[in-house]
Amino acid sequence: MIYPKIPLAQSIIEICHAKGVHDIIISPGSRNAPLTIGFANDPRFNCYSIADERCAAFFALGIAQQTRKPVAVVCTSGSALLNYYPALAEAFYSQIPFIVISADRPADKIDIGDGQTIRQENVFINHSLYNANLTETASEANDVFINEAINVAIARKGPVHINAPFEEPLYETTNKLSVDFNVTGLIKPQRLVDVDDIIAYTTLWNYSNKILVLVGECAPNSIEAEWIEKLALLPSVVVMTETTSNLDHPSFINNIDVLITPFSNAEFLQLQPRILITFGGMIVSKRVKAFLRKYKPRHHWHIDEHRAYDTFGILTKHFQVEPNQFFKQFLPFIKKTESDYKATFAKIHAHRKSKHDNYLSTVPFSDLKAFEGILSSLPKDIQLQISNSSAIRYAQLFDIDKSIEVFCNRGTSGIDGSTSTAIGAAIGSGKPTVLITGDVGFLYDSNALWNNYIPKNFKIILINNGGGGIFRILPGHQENETFHTYFETSHCLTAEHLAKMYLFDYASASDEASLNKGLTKLYKKNNKPMILEVFTPTRENDKLLSDYFKALV
Repeated sequence: MIYPKIPLAQSIIEICHAKGVHDIIISPGSRNAPLTIGFANDPRFNCYSIADERCAAFFALGIAQQTRKPVAVVCTSGSALLNYYPALAEAFYSQIPFIVISADRPADKIDIGDGQTIRQENVFINHSLYNANLTETASEANDVFINEAINVAIARKGPVHINAPFEEPLYETTNKLSVDFNVTGLIKPQRLVDVDDIIAYTTLWNYSNKILVLVGECAPNSIEAEWIEKLALLPSVVVMTETTSNLDHPSFINNIDVLITPFSNAEFLQLQPRILITFGGMIVSKRVKAFLRKYKPRHHWHIDEHRAYDTFGILTKHFQVEPNQFFKQFLPFIKKTESDYKATFAKIHAHRKSKHDNYLSTVPFSDLKAFEGILSSLPKDIQLQISNSSAIRYAQLFDIDKSIEVFCNRGTSGIDGSTSTAIGAAIGSGKPTVLITGDVGFLYDSNALWNNYIPKNFKIILINNGGGGIFRILPGHQENETFHTYFETSHCLTAEHLAKMYLFDYASASDEASLNKGLTKLYKKNNKPMILEVFTPTRENDKLLSDYFKALV
């Protein structure tokens, strides 16, 4: 076995192994050479080399998203570290375990004009759950900091930063360990709902005939089937899910925007819940957020082990337990309350779905029509990654087969890193993976394709509408040069040459016939990753979508 000669690097590597951190994404550099040598020459670790640090971090995020175990990224000193920030912030808000290990110059080299030096200590302090600022010499104190950082990443599900200063020489190796490192255990007590809270809040539940359960982003199969079935039987409870909720039942409403967009004030008042119960990650639908902020429930309970955001300005209770534990303790005490709440929602939802089908049968080729064809064509049992901006919003309007697992970086809702995340997720899950992305997000993260680990069955469906289509959907835009240049980012670029450069198969579509042909080819070929680029009419998409919502009434 080859080890770095620097004891501090040995300690970091050995503690990572002892605590189950085995996926390491390394970006090239010199200052991190002791860590690179140690990780890359140790068969206990799965190491990946990704040159662009921003892509490397999102790639790591994708693996951690799937494995639910911490993944480490390793970089050299200087501005390289700062490129991790977008993915680190996403990990913070999406509660994904994520470890940044940065090499640094010794303290006496900082702020004296030396090359590749910045103030690295605590650089992520606003979004890192723990910051381990190590000293050059391996020590018991350093071991404590390293252990605590990894423990926090695992227990609190989020990002941490370990900053390790190394003095030259950096490349010396040895064939034996020279450190006696310490490993501390992880203590994660099971959280339970207090008995007094069960009595008080089940009483509130049982006296309420309008309860809305709104589910954000959830990992597939994370909610036990027993609780799903019991919620579905309660006439006073309406369950709304999103594409990223990965929660399915025939009685649940999974197209929120289709349901509520045409509501009148009278309908909003009629359907205003008395109790709102939320769990899962961030909510995509702006419309449901607007509804609940204006027509506030009397009570809002959020269920999450770690955090509760007051998204609707009326949070009254944070249950700091996992959702399954909450339902296990609560549902045995819940009584069926006479109510037409679920039935009223179901009737309106069925009407909207009928109108949805009618409109889609007449609409010309567009973003809307493309998403209908794409989402209905997806093979069963795959993983679907969706980029942010208009892609995830269009996806919310359609049903997706329940065998398909759906993910999107909704922690910060940024367009950066969707492709890198999807590639990492494909590796982390081992499942056939399809990414649906927009043109601006794809171009923004095009370095994601500079990656030697892309599975042969990885597919990208690229919706190219010539710019930032989301800004046409949002109210208030005006057709002028400022809009086209600074908001919509109009362009005439395609992915064809990128596909050729990165050895992807490529096909394009611009109408229903070519889309169907392209999708057939996309799913059939699995000997090389492939991009299907779908061109839609830039100036018509927003009007067709606006008319769609009007047609739902």
